[in-house]
Amino acid sequence: MTTHTFTRAVTIFAVGFLLLNAVLLVMLNHFFWATVCVVVAVLAIVGWFWYRRTMRELADDRKEMKREVESLREFLHTNRRN
Repeated sequence: MTTHTFTRAVTIFAVGFLLLNAVLLVMLNHFFWATVCVVVAVLAIVGWFWYRRTMRELADDRKEMKREVESLREFLHTNRRN
């Protein structure tokens, strides 16, 4: 299981649990707490998208750094021969 799949599954579970709580709280006429649950569920979704974007940017930066290191190694290797 990849990290992407795992984090998506955990997020879906958390959001589903929070929305179920919100529905049950509405049935008990606890509208304030139901609203809190819905807001937290939305924040969990937004947080997951933010996390995924950050991980994607980090992976791109790692690839760029790897290319730079390879070019430096090649440069140093060529200069040793001279």
